[in-house]
Amino acid sequence: MEYRRVGNSGLVVSELAFGAATFGGGEFFSAWGSTDVDDARRLVDRCLDAGITLFDTADVYSAGRSEEILGRAVKGRRDDVLISTKAALPMGHGPADAGTSRTRLITAVEQALRRLDTDRIDLFQLHGFDAHTPAEEVVETLDVLTRQGKIRYSGVSNYAGWQLMKALSAADAAHAPRHIAHQVYYSLIGRDYEWDLMPLGIDQGVGALVWSPLGWGRLTGRIRRDSPVPTQSRLHETAAAGPPVDEELLYDVVDVLDEIACETGKTIPQIALNWLLRRPTVASVIVGARDARQLEENLGAVGWSLTPDQIARLDAVSGREPPYPHFPYYRQAGFARINPPLFPATQR
Repeated sequence: MEYRRVGNSGLVVSELAFGAATFGGGEFFSAWGSTDVDDARRLVDRCLDAGITLFDTADVYSAGRSEEILGRAVKGRRDDVLISTKAALPMGHGPADAGTSRTRLITAVEQALRRLDTDRIDLFQLHGFDAHTPAEEVVETLDVLTRQGKIRYSGVSNYAGWQLMKALSAADAAHAPRHIAHQVYYSLIGRDYEWDLMPLGIDQGVGALVWSPLGWGRLTGRIRRDSPVPTQSRLHETAAAGPPVDEELLYDVVDVLDEIACETGKTIPQIALNWLLRRPTVASVIVGARDARQLEENLGAVGWSLTPDQIARLDAVSGREPPYPHFPYYRQAGFARINPPLFPATQR
């Protein structure tokens, strides 16, 4: 297991993180899993044995049950782990039950600390952009929570580039701590992150924590050309809530993953995860597991590297022409001269 700094910060995390969305199994999240405390403790044990230090959750995961179970699973080992949690999405129907207002953030942090049974949150992330709350109010609130020791670092999740830049600028103006992390969707079948958010992360020193690295469960090796989605797949329940995927792109990518699996002896998920671990800005890739078998397969993604040729083939099959204003990086010589592509060897 390798360890990396998140962006330009001093926070060091394991290259794989464990996502606890499977803990609790409430309503929508039951499609991911319904891990109880005993099973969660066993998964945490194995993660720690393998060198995973970062555990990610959110208040909205099973209405707080995920945080509660994670807190109990790491009890007695709190100093051995880093806990990341998130808030902003609705936790109820009241006017202060969503967003990132001062009231909401203070309440969300206090409730998360109570559910996690801890005295600090190592990385607290805003789960979505709140257009109603001034950026200055958010920055000031997070600064106070940091000074109180309740949170150590802050980040965001699912922000557009301008939203993240607005937050960073507000922090700079207030001489307050900046966000160090952006939790984003990024996979071989969803590379939009590269077009705007990755260059921003490089320029501003914001590290990426990748969620759904297997494309919302599509890069498991069980979905192939001319084959239906398996009856036991959670995609039957969750596909509409996830990022859209071009089916032909998926099949083309899986075909190349199959070839590389034969060459390496690794599984399709392991190859897809290993590809992500080599991308710029990526500090950690968040993997989930309903059971020990899934966790072991995910752990097999580290400790080895794809060859340059294999990476180039995956880049080529998964790459898509970005829309304006991003395409000048690749198509216009004048722009390319002053804005070199991030991946010059593989981009068109």
